[in-house]
Amino acid sequence: MSFLKRLKDKFQPKTDQPQTEEQESLESQSEALDDGLISIEEFEEWEQEQIGYKFKAGLEKSREKFQNEINELMARYRTVDEDFFEALEEVLISADVGFNTVMELTDELRQEARVKNITETADLRETIVEKMVEIYERNDDLPETVNMQEDELTVILVVGVNGVGKTTSIGKLAHKYRQEGKSVMLAAGDTFRAGAINQLQIWGDRVGVDVIRQAEGSDPAAVMFDAVNAAKKRNADVLICDTAGRLQNKGNLMNELSKIKKVIQKVVPSAPHESLLVLDATTGQNALSQAKAFKEVTDVSGIILTKLDGTAKGGIVLAIKNELGIPVKFVGLGEQLDDLQEFSAENYVYGLFADMVSEAEEEADTNGEDDRSD
Repeated sequence: MSFLKRLKDKFQPKTDQPQTEEQESLESQSEALDDGLISIEEFEEWEQEQIGYKFKAGLEKSREKFQNEINELMARYRTVDEDFFEALEEVLISADVGFNTVMELTDELRQEARVKNITETADLRETIVEKMVEIYERNDDLPETVNMQEDELTVILVVGVNGVGKTTSIGKLAHKYRQEGKSVMLAAGDTFRAGAINQLQIWGDRVGVDVIRQAEGSDPAAVMFDAVNAAKKRNADVLICDTAGRLQNKGNLMNELSKIKKVIQKVVPSAPHESLLVLDATTGQNALSQAKAFKEVTDVSGIILTKLDGTAKGGIVLAIKNELGIPVKFVGLGEQLDDLQEFSAENYVYGLFADMVSEAEEEADTNGEDDRSD
């Protein structure tokens, strides 16, 4: 089975009915499952289609730009040669895939073309998609899921500069875990930025979780000490901690985060279980620079990449993982509460190449009909 065919089978509906935003809600599907109207397998299939739809809708700008440029490239260069690979490199770099990752990808494509004796660029289209997934999925020892504790409080630190969507991401993350039936609390540790505490409180009220806070200008470590103790006493499942993002003074930030971790570990020795860095996808290579800088001052275990729906340069996902060795764990695909989605390479590639997946299947069907008519 071809790679594009496998993506189609996983993400696209098996029925002839078109997929629309007005499909049944997750709640009604859950009710149908409870009533025995659909099987667990059918529900999981429907849920996967919904995830595929979110990634397809959220990556629309990147998909349109990337696929248009790939199609134009294939039309301009019919033969696989060095001119084609150099032009492909320019397309990938313009999509913020990252210089080192682009060089690695095109070198592997050159090798693949030689080994398989691929001479026409159209025959290399699917291999480009497949190699992008392979490159992202290297270093499998880096966990892409959140390190949730089963019988203990899970403590998540969230870091990032101002303006990247840090507070919004914390609110959406809290909503996600609440929807999963977990007890969630928030800690307002960004006591430096004016309005940060009130913004977090608004999100706490919106999603229905308690926020542990002190006055503006308080010691962030003191806030964390209160929060982790309160979370333990109330038997909370998850504590999500906001922190300051004063990256312009790395020394102070490093000391502050180190102090916060020591305070938390006095109550929960194994914490923090995650340190998630929030990056704005629309800033492109600047996001990569921020990731490098934060990696110097703290142990970043994963990335929350916000506003992916607002950029045509979604290739930044590949650059972050391949060049920094940090997995993307969540991506922001819209403004709704449930638009913060867990990341997976296949979901991402489907969102980036959904139209190509459909086109490849249509071509296969047409070729099959032609073979039968012969």
